[in-house]
Amino acid sequence: MSMSNSLLVALSVMSIVFVCLISLTLLLKLQSFIFGYIKNNKKGQQIKGEVTTNIDSAINNIEKSNGELKLIGVDEKTTALIMAILSDELKIPLYELQFKSIKLINS
Repeated sequence: MSMSNSLLVALSVMSIVFVCLISLTLLLKLQSFIFGYIKNNKKGQQIKGEVTTNIDSAINNIEKSNGELKLIGVDEKTTALIMAILSDELKIPLYELQFKSIKLINS
């Protein structure tokens, strides 16, 4: 075997190895993306369920709150969502919070 044939064989084998390594890298990145998407999708469904539960509890407890709430440019569903999120973040039951007004601010 001549020197040029040896170099040709070595380059072809090295290129095959690099192609396999690049393919494995791409396969791992694809799997990571797919599993990350599935995990985030399940997490989104859990958050959606929690928000729905908070909205339901907000609607059930709205009779317990005192005073009046002025809505300025906001519909009732959005208002309930804002109140439920705020109650959850502060870890305070909704009936203990008193809202004066909720106003839509255009950015």
